[in-house]
Amino acid sequence: MKIYTRGGDKGKTSLFSGERVSKASPLVEAYGTVDELNSVLGVARALHEHNDKLAAIMHQLQCELFECSATLAAGKPDDPRVSDDDVANMEQWIDELTAEMPPLTNFILPAGHPVSAALHHARTVSRRAERLAVSAFESEEGRFDAVALRYLNRLADLLFVLARYANHVHGAPEEAWQSRQQRS
Repeated sequence: MKIYTRGGDKGKTSLFSGERVSKASPLVEAYGTVDELNSVLGVARALHEHNDKLAAIMHQLQCELFECSATLAAGKPDDPRVSDDDVANMEQWIDELTAEMPPLTNFILPAGHPVSAALHHARTVSRRAERLAVSAFESEEGRFDAVALRYLNRLADLLFVLARYANHVHGAPEEAWQSRQQRS
């Protein structure tokens, strides 16, 4: 596979359909941000250094993010690579992992163990990817299957739970947010 083609040197890129679009299009912004998210999730995996449930979930999500990018880059609504089964799977993980942790009673600061901090970063990139995908979906009149929107929405929820779970398995305390009054 050749790394460079020079085909994008004038600010255009190709969708999977072969259609040429601006690199500044909402669609390209969306799937580019999903790629960024995958890289941030890779940092979290690298920091974790264990072969356990958390590592397996992060690995699966990285593989699915390629599918999500492909769904967005396909440029057609009848070619989803992520599915509602993937969304349901994330919901199951959310429920299972939440049951293993103390209940959440406060807003928490995105901190703690480095894996947790990286997962919180991934969560915020996921929310940005979701917003960009919604913008692309609305401006491009649904040129990809809306399951990608559901996938990205649930993914951000899961990444929040994974960040908490990383603190839990690494023995790092969660830091509750305190209002200005509480801090003084």
